[in-house]
Amino acid sequence: MAHCKPLQNLTLTELWELFPIVLSPHNPQWPEWAKEEIDALSAVLSAYTPIISHIGSTAIPDIQAKPIIDILVEINPGADWQRIEDEMEAAGYICMAVTDTRMSFNKGYTPGGYADKVFHIHIRTTGDNDEIYFRDYLLAHPDVAREYETLKLGLLPKYRNDRDGYTEAKTDFVRRITDLAKAIPRGTPVESDRSI
Repeated sequence: MAHCKPLQNLTLTELWELFPIVLSPHNPQWPEWAKEEIDALSAVLSAYTPIISHIGSTAIPDIQAKPIIDILVEINPGADWQRIEDEMEAAGYICMAVTDTRMSFNKGYTPGGYADKVFHIHIRTTGDNDEIYFRDYLLAHPDVAREYETLKLGLLPKYRNDRDGYTEAKTDFVRRITDLAKAIPRGTPVESDRSI
């Protein structure tokens, strides 16, 4: 059911009802959509020479994922963060959170629910990129990727309308795998091209 109120006026409960967690089979178009969005972000943020990566479960073939493409943008910590926020909003992204070293933006959320293409953009200072370690480990270990998928499917019934709870329930697994990945010396096969 579509809401008449602007999204920023909805309560958290209303937002979670409008945008429930959904897991979908891997869509082979996701990497292409990510590339298109990376190209658009590269143009918007060209003055900052960003490092931009497709992260999250949509970057992992053969596992179910929320049909939301996560993109990590790493920017020099000396950049003008207020200017970046303004430029992102001018380009149509909705700012969701800002700290001294991180910003998050959404695109593809409408008063009627999800658009066909939905993106979460995570802007961080250069090197704040644990998600890349996690992604690369799952790409190199399909059995662990399937274990992650099983965990997510098991959490879905309880957390369908509680995104924070869903994320928190995955934290131990994600941290364990990220720590494993970071313990592997750089240059071994688990490391993949950061521009993916």
